[in-house]
Amino acid sequence: MTTPDLGVEGLVKHFAGQRAVDTLSFEVVRGSFFSILGPSGCGKTTLLRMIAGFTAPDEGSIHIGGRNMHQVAPNKRPVNMVFQQLALFPMMSVGENVAFGLARRGVARAERTRRAAAILERVGLAGAAHKRIEQLSGGQRQRVAIARSLVLEPTLLLLDEPLGALDLKLREHMKIELKQLQASFGTTFVYITHDQSEALVLSDRVAVMNHGRFEQLGTPQQLYYQPASAFVAGFVGASNRIEGRITALEGEFAELTTPRGWVIRAQRSAGISAGADAALFVRPEAGMLERMDAAIPGQSLQFGGVVQSLLFDGANSAVLLREEGSGVDFRVALPQTGRLSDLGVGERVRFGFDPARAICFRL
Repeated sequence: MTTPDLGVEGLVKHFAGQRAVDTLSFEVVRGSFFSILGPSGCGKTTLLRMIAGFTAPDEGSIHIGGRNMHQVAPNKRPVNMVFQQLALFPMMSVGENVAFGLARRGVARAERTRRAAAILERVGLAGAAHKRIEQLSGGQRQRVAIARSLVLEPTLLLLDEPLGALDLKLREHMKIELKQLQASFGTTFVYITHDQSEALVLSDRVAVMNHGRFEQLGTPQQLYYQPASAFVAGFVGASNRIEGRITALEGEFAELTTPRGWVIRAQRSAGISAGADAALFVRPEAGMLERMDAAIPGQSLQFGGVVQSLLFDGANSAVLLREEGSGVDFRVALPQTGRLSDLGVGERVRFGFDPARAICFRL
C-alpha cells in the first residue's frame, strides 16, 4: 500500500481554552487534490498552519511523506505554502521570484535560471522571466506564486484561500487552471477555502469542517448528494431548509409537518424518530414547477404556491415561491431552456419534488 503524502492522527489545538482543532485524524493520498471547506473561524487555517509547522499542535501527530514532523521546523518540512496575498517580491523580476527558494538552497545561478524558466513554461508563462511583477495580471501573479512553490518540488503544496482576492470572473478562470496545474504536476495539493464552489470543482476529496471537527469527508458528489449532517446539507450547495416535526415514519421515508400544517415527505437520516424536531433539505434543482393551468401528464405537483420573485442568474436562474397554506418560502430552479422565465410576481403555480431527493435531519 502506498504511503499517504499526509497523515494526521488525533490532532488537537487550543486557543484561550477553546478547541480550534478537535481530535482530527485523516490521510491525503499521493497526487490528489484535497480541500478543507468551512466557514470563517472553523479551524481550517489553524490546521493548515500546523501542517506547515508554523503552529505547534497540543496533541497528535503529523506525518508528511511517511516522516513524523514532530519538532521539524517549517523550513525543513517538504511543504510549500501559497497565501491569498501571494507575497511576491516587487523589486525582483518574475524569474528571480520563482528562483528565490532555489537561491536560498544554494543552487547555482545557471541551474536555478534554467529551472525557473522551465517551470514558468509549464504554468503558461514562457518568456515572462524578465518581466516585473507589476506588469502581470492577477491570474498571472497567481501562477508565479504557484511556480515559485512547485519549483522546489515539495511533497505537499498548501494553499490558503489563494483565489480570495481575485474578481469573480478571474476566480472562475483560475479554478480551472489550478485543477489542470495540479493534474499536470501530480503534486499533492491541500487547499483551504470557505467557497464551496472552489472545493467542489477542484477537489478529489473534500473535508467539511465545523467547530474544529470534520462533519464529513468524501468526494464532492458524496457531499452534495449524500450529506451526513444538517450542517453539510445546508453549507454545501444551495438548499431549501424547512423545519417542522416528524409526524410519521414509513420505511426509509419520514413525514415532516411544519408549524402551519404543510406536510412533506423526505428520506430519513439516522436518528430520526416520530415526534422529533427536524429540518428537511431539498435542492432547488430537485423541484418541479408548472403554471397552475398546465397539463402535467404523469407528474404529481401536489403543492400550490405563489411567485414571490424571479432570481435571474443565467443557467442558475430560479423562482422564489411561497407555499400557499403554510407561508413557507421555497426556491425552485428554472429550466435552462428559458421556459417559465416569464412567470410574474403574484402568479399561482403548482410545484413538488421527489421525496427521494430530499432528506430530513434531527435538530
